[in-house]
Amino acid sequence: MTSKEQKIQNFDPSGVGDVSGGLFGLPFTLEESELVIIPMPWEVTVSYSAGTVAGPKAVKDASPQLDLFEPNIKDAWKLGIAMEDISEEWQATSDTLREKAEAYINWLEAGSPEIGKSEYESLPAEVTAKGQELLQWLKQKALTYLEQGKLVGVLGGDHSTPLGLMHALAEKHDEYGILQIDAHADLREAYEGFEFSHASIMFNALKLPQVKKLVQVGIRDLAQSEAELAEQSNGRVAIFYDAVMKENLYAGDSWKKECKKIIAQLPQKVYISFDIDGLDPKLCPGTGTPVPGGLEFEQAIYLIKQLVKSGREIIGFDLCEVAPGESEWNGNVGARVLMKLCNWMAASQKRLEAQF
Repeated sequence: MTSKEQKIQNFDPSGVGDVSGGLFGLPFTLEESELVIIPMPWEVTVSYSAGTVAGPKAVKDASPQLDLFEPNIKDAWKLGIAMEDISEEWQATSDTLREKAEAYINWLEAGSPEIGKSEYESLPAEVTAKGQELLQWLKQKALTYLEQGKLVGVLGGDHSTPLGLMHALAEKHDEYGILQIDAHADLREAYEGFEFSHASIMFNALKLPQVKKLVQVGIRDLAQSEAELAEQSNGRVAIFYDAVMKENLYAGDSWKKECKKIIAQLPQKVYISFDIDGLDPKLCPGTGTPVPGGLEFEQAIYLIKQLVKSGREIIGFDLCEVAPGESEWNGNVGARVLMKLCNWMAASQKRLEAQF
């Protein structure tokens, strides 16, 4: 059996990407890898455009085309990164429930007429029960890897998917903060009646007492109730609105200064929740709820680099809401974000050596 060391010796990081290989064309197994990605093909509660259920496959398919060289991190690829197989069972369940949920949402938007009430009123409970099952499934899977000393990331799927990883990390760490890059605040309670809605992920995350701080960056589309929740959180939730950050930049502030303000709000241990729609929609046109504005790719990566440079430790992450759309562009950008998240999390934990 070929060892990891032998694979490293035989692998050419400048060669043609192996589309039959693992994530990013790397040759490593789950057992050999220090960092494991758990794909979550799930989008039951999406409330606008669907497609993110196919996000993990789109990112995986695009990933071998990436060059592995990371200018600030020597031999980053040697860490060992692998992705689990995409669960056909969870994807089939998502497809079935998504069809029901879409009809239910259309019924809600029509004013919840009496006709159809008996058919739809029990659906939220059915979806919530399956969402709870998904949470526990991911939590246990993540804990298994964490107990082995591995780093773990989640690749969605919609933004509801990583809650199980957040729960697993809450069992491993006394406290941590969440850095959320997103167009939306996701602070709605049981949006459209679904407890585990994609629009409720951060409301649910705040139920974990270990989550001491939620810092949201790029927000530009939210309800008044969400803004009020943040205002009344006694500083537990900090929102860096996209418009305000842009106005500061237009007035002469640097992005470095903005990043410093963001990072100052975070504790030592940080979980990154990266919704792809936090970026400018030209970078993610297929995502379910695109919003004008947002971060450029290098702005987002610079923020993550500065977070690591500050000495903070990235303990986990998710990348969500990538949808294939009409071209391979969405998967291409998603794969690049994913690689950066992997490399910089490992660097923050001193498993890779970073130079700034």
